[in-house]
Amino acid sequence: MKKIKVLIMGAAGRDFHNFNVLYRDNPLYEVAAFTATQIPYIDKRIYPKELSGKLYPKGIPIYSEEKLTDLIKKHKIDEVIFSYSDVPFDYIMKKAAEVNAAGASFRMPGYNETAVKSVKPVIAVVASRTGTGKSQTSRKVVKILKSMGKKVVAIRHPMPYGNLAKQKVQRFAQVSDLKKHKCTIEEMEEYEPHVVQGNVIYAGADYEAIIREAEKEADIIIWDGGNNDMPFYKSDLIITVVDPHRPGHELNYYPGFINLLIADIIVINKIDSADHSGINTVRENIEKYNPKAVIIEAASPVSLENSADANHIKNKKTLIVEDGPTLTHGGMKYGAATIAAKKFGAKEIADPREYAVRSIRETFEKYPDTGKLLPAMGYGEKQIKDLEDSINRVPCESVLIGTPIDLRRLIKFKKPVVRINYELQEIGRPDLEELITEKFS
Repeated sequence: MKKIKVLIMGAAGRDFHNFNVLYRDNPLYEVAAFTATQIPYIDKRIYPKELSGKLYPKGIPIYSEEKLTDLIKKHKIDEVIFSYSDVPFDYIMKKAAEVNAAGASFRMPGYNETAVKSVKPVIAVVASRTGTGKSQTSRKVVKILKSMGKKVVAIRHPMPYGNLAKQKVQRFAQVSDLKKHKCTIEEMEEYEPHVVQGNVIYAGADYEAIIREAEKEADIIIWDGGNNDMPFYKSDLIITVVDPHRPGHELNYYPGFINLLIADIIVINKIDSADHSGINTVRENIEKYNPKAVIIEAASPVSLENSADANHIKNKKTLIVEDGPTLTHGGMKYGAATIAAKKFGAKEIADPREYAVRSIRETFEKYPDTGKLLPAMGYGEKQIKDLEDSINRVPCESVLIGTPIDLRRLIKFKKPVVRINYELQEIGRPDLEELITEKFS
């Protein structure tokens, strides 16, 4: 029988997972290549033979998505598998049209087809868009379960930007593990807050192998989703976080709308900083499309790491550094640090754009809507150095950091640095503790 030739469109995460569960060791298919987008420096690599299985002794090449139609024609591709997240629906259909015009079918595998079954209960925390606050929600869920006496392990959505074979299964239990696994800023933003809270968190490239390791030390597993991707595991409870700062996005982004439809609990986050019309729009959309879901309203109040740091913000010209993916493909116009700057009386927001260097300048060119906010991009040591140089070139009186990690461990700042904190604060009843206790006690 002639094999079906496949190309997988991805961004170093869902694409590898879909390959592992659908195509690895599957003699009916031949995966000719992956394409990569969204994330810098993830193309021009090989999905290694150690992960790709016996059918691919040389591994599988990864190309830039710019070569998509050329690859379809060169390899006579039958099916293109769309395997990344946080994109608007019209973007998906344009890609489908490109693929169809090049002569291939366009396929989007579903949740049931790609979710691995665990022998332990799984709670999935996912979102409608990146930057909604799902990570703080995940940490809150872990805290609740631990207070119930449960052994809890979190598994984070993949961010395998380095040596893929070495990243097959990663376990993080202390801050030194971040250096051990050579994490990027983007990885540390997700792993470090868990570790600092005393949690164990896994990640990597092979999510079947990862969950089998996590099952050995957990009573309950938390799936801590990335972007607005669907869970990688069959979940006993799905919590979806939505953002009233971007009303309507919960219906118009893939696969965030899927997460809204499959949710058992939906958290409307950031109601302390969103306007009433946005909150009402999101609530109405939930009630229309998933009326069975329990709705929880929550705030994400910002606070300073040290109260005395307010003196470095009030009446000062301040550079704002926000979470990178939230500003870039997440499309947010502001983040937690922006809210803190207003709350604590910054005189002026310093504009970093003309002072940005190398890859940070390229980020501003690619994502011009970030405005005066500096995305904390750090995909590798060179880009971290670019970020440091860019920050220190900006004429300002202080630097306000809204990232989940302490950038002071990675960057030598020449100006006073203020770091903010933000945690999930539920408002009203029922709350997560009540619902989780009811289901898992």
